[in-house]
Amino acid sequence: MFYVYIIKSLVDGTYYKGFTEDYEKRLKEHNAGLSSYTSNKLPWQLIYVEIHPTKKEALIREKKLKKCKSEYFDWLATQNSNILLSK
Repeated sequence: MFYVYIIKSLVDGTYYKGFTEDYEKRLKEHNAGLSSYTSNKLPWQLIYVEIHPTKKEALIREKKLKKCKSEYFDWLATQNSNILLSK
């Protein structure tokens, strides 16, 4: 399985969208400063995760999310597609 995730900077409220096979490990990497794009806005909070059966589908979804506005991410975080809500 592949996951599309959205994280939010607790410093300035910006969002980062990505995909991974292990979203918990990926969040730790972001918060450890291992991603050059996110390293200057630590810490990050995981706000949204959705599952995709193939890498191709996850990449397509990630690309679509990168075109969306921040209000959409706040809304998306409250939807049933967010697997974090079922934890």
